[in-house]
Amino acid sequence: MTTNPLKKLEALGQSIWLDFISRDLIASGKLQKLITEDGLHGITSNPSIFEKAIAEGHDYDQDIAKMKQENKDLQQIYDVLTQKDVRDAADKFRNLYDKTDGKDGYVSLEVNPHLAHNTQGTIEEARRLWKGLNRPNVFIKVPATKEGLPAIKQLISEGINVNVTLLFGLPRYREVAAAYVAGIKERLTQGQPVNHVASVASFFLSRIDVLIDPLLQKQSEEQGKMAHLAKNLQGQMAIASATMAYHIFNEIYSSDSFKELAEKGARVQRLLWASTSTKNPEYSDIKYVEALIAPQTVNTLPLETLEAYRDHGDPKIRLDLAIKKTTQDFQLLSDLEINIDKMTQQLEDEGVDKFNKSYDQLIDTLKKK
Repeated sequence: MTTNPLKKLEALGQSIWLDFISRDLIASGKLQKLITEDGLHGITSNPSIFEKAIAEGHDYDQDIAKMKQENKDLQQIYDVLTQKDVRDAADKFRNLYDKTDGKDGYVSLEVNPHLAHNTQGTIEEARRLWKGLNRPNVFIKVPATKEGLPAIKQLISEGINVNVTLLFGLPRYREVAAAYVAGIKERLTQGQPVNHVASVASFFLSRIDVLIDPLLQKQSEEQGKMAHLAKNLQGQMAIASATMAYHIFNEIYSSDSFKELAEKGARVQRLLWASTSTKNPEYSDIKYVEALIAPQTVNTLPLETLEAYRDHGDPKIRLDLAIKKTTQDFQLLSDLEINIDKMTQQLEDEGVDKFNKSYDQLIDTLKKK
């Protein structure tokens, strides 16, 4: 029996992925060690992660200098560096991908975030990245914006694996799942196989509490019954959102209509918990891991959170379909006149803006290098 809490999660049906990538991680053997010893099942990346890796080390300097001499522009240099890392990491996970019949072993690369509100641009960029990576065990990350939804459907219908990112709200999650299912149906209509088309829906969590907690804190400092209710809701709404999302997931993928698709080879679009590092120092450093353990889910962790869970995690299935309390929490939030759908739309807008700034900062870092 393993004593590593991370390895125990696999037995409970949850896959742990790492929210980090760098050339050193891959070349040094650290990634292979995480796969072997911690049961790591995948990696996600974004422009901010690549910017950090390139800015803080010298592993990329030689390649950057060489490509500069070849008169490659900054976008071409970005493409070469990021795609190499993703391909190399995907090769490290290839045995796991084969062993799990394509369930795990994925590495994600994001489309240019400036295309978040450009459906056709997103589709064309995703096709380009998919072709360039040339690996079956990669995901192309597409934001869960309104304009991203038809792109998700189209890419799935073409057999391109999609990691739907920047997902915050429950209404949008239903739309994301519908886009995935529609893409699968379209592909089957074309007579194409779907058994190796994969997708995850990345639900961002800690940022929900970061936005809503100050509003609850303000109300908790006032007098009366509602103050007590507001205090009790602090730090609860992200996990409540995840609980409700998981309820929706089970509702959709246990339905008779999806079972018909599953019989033709369709896979479920697993929920992936993202933004799982604890931002509030008053909360447990594994708050967004411990409470979110459930079958057919993925949790993507920054390295610090992964190490913390390895040290003091207590794996048990805690996310279930008993949503009575969760429904009450959402009602209480409404009673406090906090519109969570409006809040999550704000988070989506801010998320797109943050990713754009990270991408621009990455290009600026390359320019300086």
